[in-house]
Amino acid sequence: MGQDAGVPRTPPRGVDLSAHAARRAHLAALGLLGRRLSSVGEVLERTRGIQLDTISVLARSHELIAFARVGAVSRRRIERAYWGGPPFRAMEFWYHAACIVPIEEWPNLAFRRQAIRARGYRWHRAGDLRAACDRVLGQLRERGPLTANELGGAKQGGPWWDWSETKIAAEWLLDIGEVVCTTRRSFQRVYDLPERVIPADLLGRETPKEEAVRTLVGRAVAALGVATAADVAAYTMIKRPDVAAVLPDCGAEPVRVAGWSDQAWAAPAALDDPAVAGRSGARPVLLSPFDNLICDRARLERHFGFRHRLEAYMPRHRRVHGYYTMPLLAGDRLVARVDPAREGATLVARSVHIEESLTPSAQGRAAACVARALQRAAGWVGCSNVAVERVEPAEQRARVIAELRT
Repeated sequence: MGQDAGVPRTPPRGVDLSAHAARRAHLAALGLLGRRLSSVGEVLERTRGIQLDTISVLARSHELIAFARVGAVSRRRIERAYWGGPPFRAMEFWYHAACIVPIEEWPNLAFRRQAIRARGYRWHRAGDLRAACDRVLGQLRERGPLTANELGGAKQGGPWWDWSETKIAAEWLLDIGEVVCTTRRSFQRVYDLPERVIPADLLGRETPKEEAVRTLVGRAVAALGVATAADVAAYTMIKRPDVAAVLPDCGAEPVRVAGWSDQAWAAPAALDDPAVAGRSGARPVLLSPFDNLICDRARLERHFGFRHRLEAYMPRHRRVHGYYTMPLLAGDRLVARVDPAREGATLVARSVHIEESLTPSAQGRAAACVARALQRAAGWVGCSNVAVERVEPAEQRARVIAELRT
């Protein structure tokens, strides 16, 4: 899957891009503009890493990311696409966050596993964990793949981060590649031994760091369409100097984007995508706050002039837009924010904030897009009704309600 970073580069075209063209190339590359992606597998192939998060409002983030690109595929089918097997097509590891990544990246992420091992910790010091690690590995060998609870318990009884020694050991082994997670049960990681789930042609391979970085950077540029070195560094968690060193030799083309102060790079396929020059836009869709389009706040603001903040972890009195605010993509713009909830068979929009920068007529169109996006999301999650509470600006609430009734 993904771009082959070993293909010789075509001569740079020295392209000048408008900010509008760069934004459309970005959306198309991420699977949000142009033809709808055909499968959840193609979503993973395009994005290279799909962030996981425990919060579930309409659905969990990895499900929302697939829904935004494929449409109303069943949630069970989404789960099977990510974690079904054997053969397994994906695994969990650190990409731009805790992500589902293509299993073919196993050799390319060896340098990251080695770095964690050399450091000796991620969240917890690993120096005194050998006995616990041996117990975990022994159980996996004897009993097969297991969750932390099945291994003996994930928590010590305190808050969610109060991991048991068993959970700390299992996560440490996952970080250094002595165990792998390729499936989940009830959204709990299932730990297994690499030799049972990693394909034989990948298992023993460890791509040298420079080659691995070149490959990962090339694939990240393909996923982002048009990006700066800082964008790629944030998307892959590879240090910016390492990214900058390989960008000229990973299949990316240098481009100049109007209004950008930093050098930009583009995937040739992104520049040639018909959607970039076309006029059609994305169908209105609510995006997870952890969507690949949204997760890097600096990149988001540069492309869209849209400032987003996840308020779920803020005290209620400090929230502006809501607990789990989902940006609304319509056309090639982010035009509104919706804070959803579910009450039985009703999808409730606790608040809708239409972007203040839009003209009154554009706000009216955005209100109609909000209604269509809510209807689509409700149908997907099995809700038969949609209710709308607060809308800003208030005069657009009537438009949202009217569109819901059509």
